[in-house]
Amino acid sequence: MAYDRYVAICKPLHYGTLLGSRACVHMAAAAWGTGFLYALLHTVNTFSLSLCQGNVLDQFFCEIPQILKLSCSHSYIRKAGLFLFGFSLSSGCFVFIVLSYVQIFRAVQKIPSKHRQQKVFSMCFPHMAVVSLFLITAIFAYLKPPSIFSSALDVVVAVLYSVVPPAVNPLIYSLRNKELKDTLKKLIQLFFCQQQ
Repeated sequence: MAYDRYVAICKPLHYGTLLGSRACVHMAAAAWGTGFLYALLHTVNTFSLSLCQGNVLDQFFCEIPQILKLSCSHSYIRKAGLFLFGFSLSSGCFVFIVLSYVQIFRAVQKIPSKHRQQKVFSMCFPHMAVVSLFLITAIFAYLKPPSIFSSALDVVVAVLYSVVPPAVNPLIYSLRNKELKDTLKKLIQLFFCQQQ
């Protein structure tokens, strides 16, 4: 998303060549591949752990930090390796996003029209907000000290980084479409007319 916005704003004449179908396939394959590899590493690590503190999780889904709490095996090296891989993967993505937006904001500062500047900022900030919400809550979930223990807090944080960003993303990006806004207004009006 950040790269798409970067090319659209900073290199609009090259958009078709830089973001053609081949580039989109490569980016999708890279995202799916790294996601699959990350999930595979966690799955292999989870099945190699010996669980000795019961089998009840304080979650509504099977999440890695909760499984690690049930483990009695000394797998510090594996945990550290998975943490480093996950941290390098997420920080690499975050740095790429930040650098893309820095370039976008530099280009926007050169635009003389305040209206166009506001339009570009309104396009970029929702994406940055969703990415920040995901990263901050995920980092908190995985790096919070053991002294801060609350099963309710664990559930809230897990929902914030695993459910909210994917649910909010389509809403944020589709509400930029005028046709969708008009259709949504008609549906709301129709709903309220039927209620009366």
